[in-house]
Amino acid sequence: MNVHQQLEQVFRDVFNDDALVLRHDMTSDDIPGWDSIAHINLMFAIEATFGMQFIGNELAEMKTIGDVEALVSRRGEV
Repeated sequence: MNVHQQLEQVFRDVFNDDALVLRHDMTSDDIPGWDSIAHINLMFAIEATFGMQFIGNELAEMKTIGDVEALVSRRGEV
């Protein structure tokens, strides 16, 4: 599984939506239920899946799914 596929599975799990398909240009506004609690759950799920830790407010600073994917890929944890 590549980074995009793994990230998509994390989002499906966190948002309890097996039909969720991520696009690189998607933002939190495009995903129903993405509130502050879901954001924290998403952060922990991404960290656990990819064996990484976000630094400070790093995840909140990401504007799109593509930004999150690029950060995970740069960290080389996959």
